[in-house]
Amino acid sequence: MDKQDDPAEVTLSPTARYLLLAVGWFFLALGAIGAFLPVLPTVPFLLITAWAWSKSSKRLHRWLYSNPTYGPYLIAWHKYGVIPRRAKIMAIGMMAAGWLSFTVFFATNWWVPALIAAVELAVGWFIITRPNAPPAIR
Repeated sequence: MDKQDDPAEVTLSPTARYLLLAVGWFFLALGAIGAFLPVLPTVPFLLITAWAWSKSSKRLHRWLYSNPTYGPYLIAWHKYGVIPRRAKIMAIGMMAAGWLSFTVFFATNWWVPALIAAVELAVGWFIITRPNAPPAIR
């Protein structure tokens, strides 16, 4: 266990803790790749990383939230449920492009694209209805 982790806060078995640490590192790597490839989202992977590390390592969790590049986005999501406008546009655009590609090139019936469209519409509605920025400080 890391010396800076409070044993009272991290109460998992060693196996579960190491599994969640590995999950966090895996999704951090995907998030880093997503920072350079527009087809991979960055922030959702970082949210999974933050969740895994919040359960397994308070030190890594604090490090992620204090990161100058990604920390502000994670804090805005955690405190206010904020998804920036650019991220919303990218997410909706990529979902639409993925659905269209699947429908045109792979679908052999109508019900699978319809099911995917229904799920993506629900997810898209959730994304669109999140605030673009934290509330103004008075």
